[in-house]
Amino acid sequence: MPKARYKQLLDRLADEIRSGRLSPGSRLPTHRALAAREGLALVTASRVYAELAAMGLVSGETGRGTFVKETALPPGQGVDLTAAAPDAVDLSFNYPALPGQAELLRQALRRLAQAGDLEALLRYQPHGGRLRDRASVAHYLRARGLSVPPEQLMLVDGAQHGLALTAMALLQPGDVVAIDALSYPGFKLVAEAFRLELLALPADGPGPDLDVLERLCRRRRVRAVYTMPTLQNPLGWVTGLKRRRALVALARQHGLMLIEDAAYAYLAEPAPPPLAALAPELTVYVSGFSKNVAAGLRVGYLVAPSAWVPAIERAIRATTWNTAGVMTALACGWLDDGSVARLEAEKRADARLRQTLAAVLLKPLPRIGHPASYFLWLPLPEGVRADQLALALMQQGIAVSTAEPYATGKTVPHAIRLALGSVELPVLRQALLRVAEAVAERSV
Repeated sequence: MPKARYKQLLDRLADEIRSGRLSPGSRLPTHRALAAREGLALVTASRVYAELAAMGLVSGETGRGTFVKETALPPGQGVDLTAAAPDAVDLSFNYPALPGQAELLRQALRRLAQAGDLEALLRYQPHGGRLRDRASVAHYLRARGLSVPPEQLMLVDGAQHGLALTAMALLQPGDVVAIDALSYPGFKLVAEAFRLELLALPADGPGPDLDVLERLCRRRRVRAVYTMPTLQNPLGWVTGLKRRRALVALARQHGLMLIEDAAYAYLAEPAPPPLAALAPELTVYVSGFSKNVAAGLRVGYLVAPSAWVPAIERAIRATTWNTAGVMTALACGWLDDGSVARLEAEKRADARLRQTLAAVLLKPLPRIGHPASYFLWLPLPEGVRADQLALALMQQGIAVSTAEPYATGKTVPHAIRLALGSVELPVLRQALLRVAEAVAERSV
């Protein structure tokens, strides 16, 4: 039986793109023009383009058309650490480390080796962590504007684990979660794994458009909102107190759960109180020590209303049983002796230095970011395609991320995200100069 005509057309276009006969950046006919050319119904032409997009071969751009994507770019760029070449200058991931942190680890290990309860760390721990360790993190959070009983704080294996636990314990497949139109790719992976439906919220200044959220809640049964109100990734905004209170009011009106991701919140100082302080009865607050201390320290924490704690602890038991005792002891030791506070202050200063450097080297390109952030959003000039720019930079040994991993809706802007915190300053300087040159070369 011959293939359906739409399938024949799909295969032909896919082959032309993969072979290079349709070059990256080529504009394809409109849906209507393709239907007329091939003698197909309009809905069939739209189906062809939708399947090509699902295969990662084309992208539709609102008001501009459908374009061939750069297929030579690794599909995990900006999400998968292995996507960048081992010797690349990595501006796609942030794992900021300061000089002297390795020595800090040596000292902490020596202290731990001399601790009286070392043997206890070799045994299973309570699912949410030992109470004294939870108390150390709870005490630390007071400086972040969040006062919480240790019993409502659970230790987890990094913030990403905390997000997955939240979905596993408190959400169901098919639940609708509202999210910024550009947001953290890790939560997109959580949504995919637990079969959650994401609805994108456009930005309205430093925060999501709450009018859009209210209309969504009237139309759909929205179960939760995932948000990063304090130093949002990738745009770097800090949502003001008035907007936070308005979001809380909406959440109470419509019975929404708020999932507050505070992974980068330590960089914004001062900042308004967390959502978890404004609405503790409906907020899950998630963060960890990967960004403010070290990426290899896979210790995070999750704060939730007391009624939700048992379900989350069951999810911890089902996944990792408990956070590794040795890693938790290291993290809490650094909290208690002030090392975390010192590292955070030094990293805020380091991030400001890097943002200042980027502002000088990337001028006059438009930039979106926070002055103390380790990342920068770079919207591209008209005609400069993000996938082609990223490939060109990759071929020069510089890894950057396009907007695609961060886009939660159908619209994917032509922009790149630059992670500023993973390389030494001289290397960063040369890489940023090369980024500016590459954009200028394609803007002509």
